[in-house]
Amino acid sequence: MVPLSPQVRLAKLGGLVTSIQKTLTLVGLLFLFLMGVQCLGDGFKLLGRDLLNAIFATTENPFMALMVGILATTLVQSSSVTTAMIVGLVAAPENPLPLANAVPMVMGANIGTTVTNTLVSLAHVARPDEFRRAFSVATCHDFFNFIAVVVLLPLEMATGFLRGTAVALASSYGGIGGIQYESPLKNALKMAIDPIQQLVEWLVQGQRSQAVLLILISGVMIVSALFLLVRVMKSATESRVEVFITRSLGRSALLSMLVGVIVTVMVQSSSITTSLLVPLAGAGLLTLEHAFPVTLGANVGTTVTALLATLAVSGPNAAAGVEIALVHVLFNLSGIALIYPLRPIRRLPLVAAQKLAEVAVKSRKWALIYVLGLFYGLPAALVILNRFFE
Repeated sequence: MVPLSPQVRLAKLGGLVTSIQKTLTLVGLLFLFLMGVQCLGDGFKLLGRDLLNAIFATTENPFMALMVGILATTLVQSSSVTTAMIVGLVAAPENPLPLANAVPMVMGANIGTTVTNTLVSLAHVARPDEFRRAFSVATCHDFFNFIAVVVLLPLEMATGFLRGTAVALASSYGGIGGIQYESPLKNALKMAIDPIQQLVEWLVQGQRSQAVLLILISGVMIVSALFLLVRVMKSATESRVEVFITRSLGRSALLSMLVGVIVTVMVQSSSITTSLLVPLAGAGLLTLEHAFPVTLGANVGTTVTALLATLAVSGPNAAAGVEIALVHVLFNLSGIALIYPLRPIRRLPLVAAQKLAEVAVKSRKWALIYVLGLFYGLPAALVILNRFFE
């Protein structure tokens, strides 16, 4: 073997150092981004907790229950939080929420959870090409969940197949002990975010003011992290990172879905999983077709946390808590089974996302109108009007 010259060794060492630096930078920026997402959810929880308790009462009308699920989840930025609250309400020892009322709320939570990655995509709004890619990847998740609800909510109202199947499966759950899972990532995020929350509490008084300030801080963190992430990822294409990502996620749809499930179970948040795809798409490292199956896997993965939590539920209505958690699992699996295998239907969310992204790039106000109107304005207005006319 011919020994390497000092110049070649130095060049290899320099390349290794550069790769390590880029990797550490990416890890640091990703952590900052995840801190921003977590802070955003915490801020909305502070802002919306009282409102959530009030609007959960409006659930007898299935359509209004769907709106409640959407609005509640957009406020707390997490379908896991909403479904955990629904499990608690359904399994309450006294005056439990009826299972039939809770099913549309779970479906609404599936729609509401997509708002986080859509908001994240707005960080690319100043760069048209990036924004087109990022916004289409973010909104394909929205459109798939909308289509799943359009197909499955009427079917559930007519047949009750989700409830019936969940009740049958829950009967085999008896006697299983509770399982607890603590995400190391979430523990690290909590340690990093605690000083920020303490600073916010010191700076301003009142829960609502603290919530607003925390939301503003999280917005700065997310935008800053995303801007720098895109720049670093673009430079990483020189080292064939794009080829690696495309091959690993484009190998098969089933593998991509499995990636979405595993990552979501690990971080316990579909919002984090799908939001991580947005900067990858903005940087041109991930195509819409390859991102789409990952989002579907994230839909399934987000049900695991609530499902595990129900294993520790006790009391006279514990079975009902298990049943609604299983409804969430069955809804997501049924949506994939009914929609994804049929290519014309599978293409609908992708085409709709691409068309909306084109419109949003031409007139960016429509992106903001889409997010605020669809996820916040419409559900809030319908819930308020329903309560007003009761």
